[in-house]
Amino acid sequence: MHVVVFNGSPRKNGNTSILLGTVRRELEAAGVTTEEFRVGGKAVRGCIACMKCFEKQDGQCIQTGDPMNEWIAAMHKADGVILGSPTYFANVSTEMKALIDRAGMVSIANGGALRMKVGAPVVAVRRGGAQQVYNGLMAFFGIAEMVVPCSSYWNVGIGLAPGDVNGDEEGIRTMVNLGRNMAHVLKCLKNGPEAPASLKGGEV
Repeated sequence: MHVVVFNGSPRKNGNTSILLGTVRRELEAAGVTTEEFRVGGKAVRGCIACMKCFEKQDGQCIQTGDPMNEWIAAMHKADGVILGSPTYFANVSTEMKALIDRAGMVSIANGGALRMKVGAPVVAVRRGGAQQVYNGLMAFFGIAEMVVPCSSYWNVGIGLAPGDVNGDEEGIRTMVNLGRNMAHVLKCLKNGPEAPASLKGGEV
């Protein structure tokens, strides 16, 4: 099982990276491989609504010259997708929005290429606006018909300067639980759910 992680922050070792790294460690500890793509800071263009992806249906965006098709192909090959973004004016980063729009359109245009894959949002925030970012990321998974595992709280970590989220104990714990829950859901979708202890041995 393999999960691709998209980091919408331009900060190489910022709070978004720390949160995503926490989730990745739990996934890898459970035997799930991960790969991170840095979206933030890349020169990517937004969707131009040309609808060529519906005409061609080749799993790609018609726009070239940026890494978008590489990222889209990675999503299509993976079992799970994590989108992580800092909070910029109560919204996702510009590059993350471009990924959402273009990857989302290509997925829909190609028969729901992300359907039944596992997806999860991760948000870094200084103080306010995180809920809008969380909802925006969740909307991508919803319209793509993906399966979204939950955690012990919303997947949000609080901090301003790089490293501040390490002081958010609940935020870090939420990421740990998210990684564990995502690994469980991935395994259930692949192998079928393990029966609860109360139902083992023929009990009803």
